[in-house]
Amino acid sequence: MLRVAVIGTGNISPSHIMSYLAFPDRCKIVALVDIYPEKAEEKKKKFGLTDAEVFDDHHKILDRDDIDLVSVCTPPYTHAEIAINFLNAGKNVIVEKPMAPSLAECDKMIEAAEKSGKVFSVIAQNRFRDSIWNLKKVLDSGMAGRVLHAQIDSHWWRGHCYYDLWWRGTWKTEGGGCTLNHAVHHIDMLAWMMGLPNKVTAVLSNAAHDNAEVEDVSIAALQYDKGAVAQVTSSVIHHGEEQQVIFQCEKARISAPWKVYASLSKDNGFPIENTELEKELQEYYDSLPHLAHERHEGQIDNVMTAIETGGKPFIDGASGRRTVELITAIYKAGIVHQTVDLPLKKDDPYYTVEGILENAPHFYEKTASITNLGENETITTGSDY
Repeated sequence: MLRVAVIGTGNISPSHIMSYLAFPDRCKIVALVDIYPEKAEEKKKKFGLTDAEVFDDHHKILDRDDIDLVSVCTPPYTHAEIAINFLNAGKNVIVEKPMAPSLAECDKMIEAAEKSGKVFSVIAQNRFRDSIWNLKKVLDSGMAGRVLHAQIDSHWWRGHCYYDLWWRGTWKTEGGGCTLNHAVHHIDMLAWMMGLPNKVTAVLSNAAHDNAEVEDVSIAALQYDKGAVAQVTSSVIHHGEEQQVIFQCEKARISAPWKVYASLSKDNGFPIENTELEKELQEYYDSLPHLAHERHEGQIDNVMTAIETGGKPFIDGASGRRTVELITAIYKAGIVHQTVDLPLKKDDPYYTVEGILENAPHFYEKTASITNLGENETITTGSDY
């Protein structure tokens, strides 16, 4: 029986709590920690966590020997410190996305995980969805051919007051805007499916939230080997939150939400539909098995299995770092208005939080700082694909 602590009991914590509750024979939540302990008490009551003690500081449970696994669900600027503290204390750790606001912090987290020998995983729950998992399978099958162009639409919508919450909307505490904290899901998918590009160009803007320093929309163009390209739109200004990942390959177009279209060339170069290949791709997609558990539940199941068997988690620190590296490149390219080469080096000014803070633009100054903002209401966490 794994004993679990949840650090930070804001909007994303129910996704972790409900996932642990889905495995009552394998784990039990024994601690809830929040700097606002009344929020932790509310979660304890709401989810019937009778065995969970409430604390207002994660340092108070570092030395407890009855905690095996920790979920870090706090604001991004705290991820590295909290994760490293628990890894050094001999605990297994799951940290919410984004892994950290800087590559320097990511590297310190990875180093701590390696030294501790404990399981360390970064949340990328959308990989544990049938639609995304199976799209990757189809892509890897080679049936559609090599990717020529990828279109990543990470379209979200957030109201003006969203950035009134005390930690949101500043480079120091949120680490960035929609590119880091919303599009991280889709940028992770892209990096998982295609790897890192060689070059990145980008534009950053704040079009609708004059109470935030950070961007609320960015558009990036990525260049890969053999001429392949990708475009990534990161946004919290898109009504309807229509999100998609599209791969235009040599032989066919495939995507999440799932859609397939294949073309053949006529003698004059114009297209004709390749219904035979479309049928083959559809049949292969339909033949793929369903995941036993999806989203956070799927990833937490995977992490607990790694702990129980002495194995490795599917999504580790290196994977989380790769996503942060691509996001950092988008930020740098948008700030310096130049093409950025990957990988980024440790002497790059954007490698550290200090360097990012020194160079990041303030589109506006933050004008409000509210302690809690609709914490117990339903939140949107992305498309069903």
